[in-house]
Amino acid sequence: MPAVTVIQPTITEEKTAKMRCAAYCRVSSDSEDQLNSFMAQTRYYSQLFENSETEELIDIYADEGITGTREDKRGEFQRMMKDCRRGKIDRIYTKSISRFARNTKDCLKNVRELKSLGITIFFEKENIDTAKMTDEMMITIMGGLAQEESTSISQNLRWGIKKRMENGTIKMCTPLFGYDLVNGELALNSQEAEIVRQVFDCYLNGSGTAKIAKTLNSLNVQRKGKPCHWTAGTVKLMLTNEKYIGDQLFQKKYTTDTLPFRQMLNKGEREQYYYSQRHEPIISREDFDKVQKILNEHKKSFKGIKDSRIFSKKLYCGECGSTFKFKCNMNKNYWVCRLHDTESDRCSNKQISEVNVISAFIRLYNKLYFNYKEILLPLHTALQNLKLRKFSGQAQVMEVRKEIAKLREQSHVLARLKTKGFLDEAKYIEQTAELTAKINKLQTELKKLTRSDDEYETLDQIEMLIDFFEKQDDPITKFEESEFESIVDKIVVINQHELEFHLIGGLKFKEKI
Repeated sequence: MPAVTVIQPTITEEKTAKMRCAAYCRVSSDSEDQLNSFMAQTRYYSQLFENSETEELIDIYADEGITGTREDKRGEFQRMMKDCRRGKIDRIYTKSISRFARNTKDCLKNVRELKSLGITIFFEKENIDTAKMTDEMMITIMGGLAQEESTSISQNLRWGIKKRMENGTIKMCTPLFGYDLVNGELALNSQEAEIVRQVFDCYLNGSGTAKIAKTLNSLNVQRKGKPCHWTAGTVKLMLTNEKYIGDQLFQKKYTTDTLPFRQMLNKGEREQYYYSQRHEPIISREDFDKVQKILNEHKKSFKGIKDSRIFSKKLYCGECGSTFKFKCNMNKNYWVCRLHDTESDRCSNKQISEVNVISAFIRLYNKLYFNYKEILLPLHTALQNLKLRKFSGQAQVMEVRKEIAKLREQSHVLARLKTKGFLDEAKYIEQTAELTAKINKLQTELKKLTRSDDEYETLDQIEMLIDFFEKQDDPITKFEESEFESIVDKIVVINQHELEFHLIGGLKFKEKI
């Protein structure tokens, strides 16, 4: 009998002959006018491809009220880039370079990556098409202009703030515990001020910050009338705040000059402005100086012990969810739940030895080394099959997104009618509630349809795990930091005798210690 070759259907065969296009929209604030622009852009692109014989709209990616200067702040932009890497898109349409990005570096990086994937971009306002190789210089120029616009606006704002700090006319934006904010100035809150005095007294009488935090929590002390959880860190911030002696230090933090703008702790990079006797003090200068002296001595005694070891922000408590922190006792390294360390009555998960965590990882690593083909390959196959099925549902997803956009537009129309007096309050509330219910229902449906998007990410990570173990020559006999960082997302400490390792790809394995 002749051999029969079975040809499996592929994603490529399911594509239509049309070019698959996507549209990216963005508005830079969530004001009503900008939201109108957002809806107009969404509607424009929905209609643009309706009668096209050569192109079809796969999806609209729309960031609402998000900054263009920070790529990592734009969720829809990130989703679009992921879909491009997964081979879902052939071409992107966007209104202008400033809609796409106001950061030249990110703009060029993304354009070059998309070109390497065979994906072109058309910037309508500038009439630039990246399908033409000579346009990259034009993108650099236009991107630079867009970046300069953002930088100029930021510099003008910062210049005004700096001048107000220099002449002492700057107003407070938020009050701190112990004060209320009245016309931009700090006014004493007698009830909270008394608690501040007690905190300083306790510290001067030998109580540590953790003990003070535990006492505040046991007394259910609230901040600005809201329940809160006090920690040793928040108590320390209180003890070092110069505002409690009536002074104010401005520019403790600063914003970087270049895009993307980031807020940094001022360690001498910017000039600071110190003003004395700006408001009524709570603590005497003498007591405040005594507290600073004790804190500095305490800091010197712990110099050299850093919480930046390999398991920092990797170990989580299975009981309360807190992270574990490093401790050293009698030259032995331990990790302990932060909540248990300060309030053992709220979390019973005790400390674990660092040696035991390392041994558990080595055992788990070697188990996977010998058995990864039996564990990972079947999972990889199942996820690939899911990926094939997912592609066929893309048209339905697009329809739901369009319907949500239409309903949101109707909500904004109702808001404008109410503002102009054409719609009474009761009718507005009734119709808005009805639209909100419809939007919520569609968003629930959308989540169900797009839930398997996570499987794309999982598939990539499972492939990384398989590739990782295929490249290993031997099992390990000692802890290797690079191996740990490559495959472990986090470790959940169930108790003193059991750990749960969360690997990349969402895999979880328990290991006894």
